[in-house]
Amino acid sequence: MSVDYAVVIPTVGRDSLEVVLDALEHGVGPPPREIIVVDDRPEPGPLPPTHSARVLRTGGRGPAAARNAGWRAACCEWVAFLDDDVVPPRDWKQQVTSDLAKLGLDVGASQARIVVPLPEDRRPTDWERGTAGLADARYITADMAYRRAALVHAGGFDERFPRAYREDAELALRVLAHGYRIVNGDRVTTHPVREADFFASLRQQRGNADDALVRRLLGPRWRERMGGAPGRLPWHVATTASGALAVLCGLLGWRKAAVAAGATWAGLTGWFAAQRIAPGPRTRDEVVKMVVTSIAIPPAACAHRLRGEFRHRAVPVEGRQRRRVVPVADALDRLRTRGGPAAGRSRVPRAESSGGGSGVVRS
Repeated sequence: MSVDYAVVIPTVGRDSLEVVLDALEHGVGPPPREIIVVDDRPEPGPLPPTHSARVLRTGGRGPAAARNAGWRAACCEWVAFLDDDVVPPRDWKQQVTSDLAKLGLDVGASQARIVVPLPEDRRPTDWERGTAGLADARYITADMAYRRAALVHAGGFDERFPRAYREDAELALRVLAHGYRIVNGDRVTTHPVREADFFASLRQQRGNADDALVRRLLGPRWRERMGGAPGRLPWHVATTASGALAVLCGLLGWRKAAVAAGATWAGLTGWFAAQRIAPGPRTRDEVVKMVVTSIAIPPAACAHRLRGEFRHRAVPVEGRQRRRVVPVADALDRLRTRGGPAAGRSRVPRAESSGGGSGVVRS
């Protein structure tokens, strides 16, 4: 049985894109009907040879918008998303078509198993351990094939997520809510650890702004629904508050209070740094990096979370939204039953987006 599929690759122009395209061009297995590369850099730039791929440009709107542009341009039953920094095996096309050919209509997506190679001669660094977490992550689009109908029903990726963070899991939960299943395929794709500079972990704290949006979309138990580990934000808040209190008390001349608050800040910061240093290689460079960034991360995380809460303040919180909408719907049903003003009108279905904007319309 042949599989009708397209491959969509969002990219920011990494050299590793050539590895992905080469696997698709020269690997074994049934070829996709189309390969779509979506260049999401703010300004167009050179790309590796794209062979027979079609190139779209989205102007730096983020991976969610890039993937939306890609799957909406594809006219296939299945859309396989690949990141531009993965290494598909030579027989990836054979593996993905084998995964998809055996799926029923109730399956909306097939997820690959992701392997992250780590050094064998030493302990992994903090950055390497973070990347290794992709191997156990649920719903990541590093290698994920979606039934196009499921993407249409769910409305696609929410483009309010500007980074490659949370947007994939949030879409998966909407696909599940539409009655589809998401299954694990047998194919295996490698995700190497990219090089990172000194402050890479500090820049990652921008994701706290996206957590504010997720909390509003999915409710207070969003981490549990996504299958994620408990976050560190409460500890970062405590660390930042104790540091700020120490400075304030010092300015006011309250020496004992300043010392107590400062000791609390130092203890929490030291505990955070120790947690990051202990499982690592403990080289001089790694220890210095962990100490410096452990001082900077708590206030950065808090600032980004506040920024996200402010930016998304108009998005209704999932639980509260439900409590408001359901009684109104019940009241309209009662009016129709009694022949009131709403009698005779057809019930308005929940709106679904077919494109544009964030790709999500919520009643």
